[in-house]
Amino acid sequence: MSDAPIPDPGPTGQSRLPSLGRRGGGWVGLQVVVFAVVALTGWLGPDWPPAATPWLWAVAGVTLVTGVGLLLAGGAGLGRQLTPFPRPVPDGVLRQDGIYGHVRHPIYGGVLLSMLAWALVTSPLALAPWALGAVFFDTKRRREEAWLLATYPEYAGYRQRVRRAFVPFVW
Repeated sequence: MSDAPIPDPGPTGQSRLPSLGRRGGGWVGLQVVVFAVVALTGWLGPDWPPAATPWLWAVAGVTLVTGVGLLLAGGAGLGRQLTPFPRPVPDGVLRQDGIYGHVRHPIYGGVLLSMLAWALVTSPLALAPWALGAVFFDTKRRREEAWLLATYPEYAGYRQRVRRAFVPFVW
């Protein structure tokens, strides 16, 4: 694997990242694998040291509440346009209000924070596949943004205004 950064799509929405199906179904399949690996690693991995457990549970609680909030706000913001696939739905509109006025991919951010909360209450070993999951979701985001640029000409300006991809004010 190359150490070169994954390029952002150009102004026309071109991407060197594969579509993995007409709507991007392969990306959804890989996402399920990421979930499963994080879950199994947390479940089967060694426990956190007992002294760290209360602190980790507190941080995980805040992380989980934030993640679920992002998931729910992102889903509600998309409404009938909500789909598991990264390619925009036909006849959709670009959402720029609500949570989408603060972050471009709140559902991905919510998933990442929820998986992080799981790792924090289960096993330090789960942090490794979570980190790989973060790279995966950033790559999936780039593929999705290429489609968004190709579908919505105003996406380029939106991406300049809304700088955070996953978590408002943070990431």
